[in-house]
Amino acid sequence: MKSSIREIKIELPEDVLLSASISEHQLVKEMREVLAYKLYSEGRLSGGIAAKLAGMPRVPFLLKAGQQNIEWLPYGKDEVRRKLS
Repeated sequence: MKSSIREIKIELPEDVLLSASISEHQLVKEMREVLAYKLYSEGRLSGGIAAKLAGMPRVPFLLKAGQQNIEWLPYGKDEVRRKLS
């Protein structure tokens, strides 16, 4: 099933782009990635859907989540240790 694309517009003061020294395209890319990690960390999106929002494949998304200390395994560290023992 192919998903449709919905465009969402936000208004930003122009000086935000100038102050951040960032292009509109790069800002959109970064906003999508930050939103994807936030919604994923809250359990509101699955890893696959969050990766799609971030514009990257699932495995690199999950690896980067781990680098940012976002838990992506359904188990805590102690539970993983018990299961591996």
